[in-house]
Amino acid sequence: MIIRKLYEFENAHIVRFCGSKKCRESIHGHSYKAEILLSSNFLDNAGMVYDFGYMKLAIKDIVESFDHATTLFSKDSDEYKNDIRKHSLRVVEIPVNPSAEQFCRVFFVLIDRLLNLTTFKNGEQGVKLHSVIVHETATGYAQCFKDDAYNENMGKIELCDIKFSDEIIRSWNDCNLMQKLINGEKIEFSKDC
Repeated sequence: MIIRKLYEFENAHIVRFCGSKKCRESIHGHSYKAEILLSSNFLDNAGMVYDFGYMKLAIKDIVESFDHATTLFSKDSDEYKNDIRKHSLRVVEIPVNPSAEQFCRVFFVLIDRLLNLTTFKNGEQGVKLHSVIVHETATGYAQCFKDDAYNENMGKIELCDIKFSDEIIRSWNDCNLMQKLINGEKIEFSKDC
């Protein structure tokens, strides 16, 4: 069975090397929608794949980290990255060019790791991240599956290479979330989330 949760976020970026001059040379933004699809062949004690209440915590924090933020490509010039940081408190730096396709992959790597580290407490079994869909416009989207997320031909994504500004980290329910993901620490949610 597959369940889906839809999130919305506003983000600005430049997609270097894009075929469109406007896209590759000018900061621009999109009203994104991200669909997170989880799957399992089991249901928990409440008859659910995964409690949507849990999806309002760390998964929401991950996606909303990109909301009202500027996403930077780590291979961009230091001058550009430093200028953006002077004018924006909400900045995410990723090791891949910030296209819809790469946003899917970044979200997949982060959320997949989160699910693998989560201690389930209500009989959840076999909960996996099925796919991530990122809608960049009303008519265009990218969808990422596990093979895509970890495909080094599309650019390697290491958790330690994803950097969130302090302002973003302070907005999380758990300010240590990224360190827990990087270090492989177990993540628990209280029953009353």
